[in-house]
Amino acid sequence: MSIETLLPGVVDAAHAAGALIADRFGARQTGSAKGPGDYVTATDHASEEAVRDALAAIAPEVPFFGEEQGGTRGDLGWIVDPLDGTANFIHGFPAVGVSIALVEAGRPVLGVVHAPMLGTTWTAAEGHGAWRDGERLSVSSTDPSQAICGTGFPFKAKDRLATYMAVFDAAFTTFEDLRRPGAATLDLAWVAAGVFDGFFELALGPWDMAAGAVLIREAGGVVTDWSGDPDAWLDGGDILAGPPAVHDALADMAGAALQLENATS
Repeated sequence: MSIETLLPGVVDAAHAAGALIADRFGARQTGSAKGPGDYVTATDHASEEAVRDALAAIAPEVPFFGEEQGGTRGDLGWIVDPLDGTANFIHGFPAVGVSIALVEAGRPVLGVVHAPMLGTTWTAAEGHGAWRDGERLSVSSTDPSQAICGTGFPFKAKDRLATYMAVFDAAFTTFEDLRRPGAATLDLAWVAAGVFDGFFELALGPWDMAAGAVLIREAGGVVTDWSGDPDAWLDGGDILAGPPAVHDALADMAGAALQLENATS
């Protein structure tokens, strides 16, 4: 199976889910809480079914794992976030996305992120570059002192708030500014496109990160966990991403924060 030949079908799957999300956006939404600050709506489930059906049509032999209904994770398989930014969706804030990744032997090798309310799609296949609606992408070359980085608050891991805040404080004083839109899939796509100059967060799910990581790596960036491991972030959930210089700065901050966490645990 050629990974690149799957890409058009994956884009179609993301667009099908995005059309469903856009059609329901702005209507009064109700969601049930999976945990503090973590919601799911009927649209999340409908979007996941739309993606599942579309991917089964192009690659029925590939296992599917979605955020909402789970599935099977094999050596080769799909990892899907059918509606990232559900809280944003419920509140009518348009930073929402659909994320589809193909993961092989623990490494994401194909990624599509679609922002239905922004009309934008980012795509990447390993060895073939990263693209936004047909335009080739490259991570930024901004000096860290002038960088604007994205982040997300660790609302699922408040026991690690001190570790996160150590990096937040260092990043806020080192970089020019920080942003928190509340949809990690889009944050990572924006890093690949050079809109953001880096990204850091704790305790994400693999569906939040897998597609965006392909985009960033294919755009010339670096993705690791907070200890600098280039592979452990997918299942560990702690991620640093950005151009090499910004990533290195984030890695220094995270390393110091982890030392403090380990010393006090």
